[in-house]
Amino acid sequence: MKRVEWKVGERLREALVCAPANATTTARPLVFVFHGHGGTMRHASRSIGVHTHWPEAICVYPQGLNTPVKLTDPEGKKSGWQITAGEQNDRDLKFFDAMLKSLRADYKVDETRVYVTGHSNGGRFTQLLWAERGDVFAAVAPSGTTATALTKSFEPKPCLHIAGEKDELVKFAWQKQTMEAVRKLNGCESEGTPWDKEKTPAGVLYASKAGTPFVELVYPGGHTFPADGAARIVTFFKQHAKK
Repeated sequence: MKRVEWKVGERLREALVCAPANATTTARPLVFVFHGHGGTMRHASRSIGVHTHWPEAICVYPQGLNTPVKLTDPEGKKSGWQITAGEQNDRDLKFFDAMLKSLRADYKVDETRVYVTGHSNGGRFTQLLWAERGDVFAAVAPSGTTATALTKSFEPKPCLHIAGEKDELVKFAWQKQTMEAVRKLNGCESEGTPWDKEKTPAGVLYASKAGTPFVELVYPGGHTFPADGAARIVTFFKQHAKK
């Protein structure tokens, strides 16, 4: 794991990058992991440690900047990510673009296997990237977030949504609306089947004839990222590559 810096506009941005030794010569999956509001890249690398479950992938844990969030931090005293396109002069979308360009130059990226995930505010930025940079990704996995209006800007794509049924911050009912909107967008069947059923809880897979399935993974907790969340995300990502 190494710390990498990028100059984006007038700001110095940073991320932790974990790459396998042969990533400069052998095409490898690329996964972006965005922390929640008030989080850090180091905490994300531990709590959403995708690299520990997928050591063959290049895993990137970016660091957010102080960002206002209506629900919890209207003055913007804590780190986070832009919520909508145009906000903060698109500083985080520009940061993503700079990272992707640099990583493509430094490593041999498997362009059919680029993914993004994040929890809470990081989950919302995952959804914003889906809306604004969707052609980059093979699949997405937001957690603890809602984006019903933003779904109008999505192109159909395999999606795993993680939600806590007792989430009082980003209410489960709001997340349910988003999940239903994505299922409709993805052309999914109305009846679901168990997904990753050897685990508890099992997810619900809504298949799609277009190859853009949706998995709903609901935990009995609140606004927290589940302990096995990273492992479940890796399972889902491994199932989906760009055709």
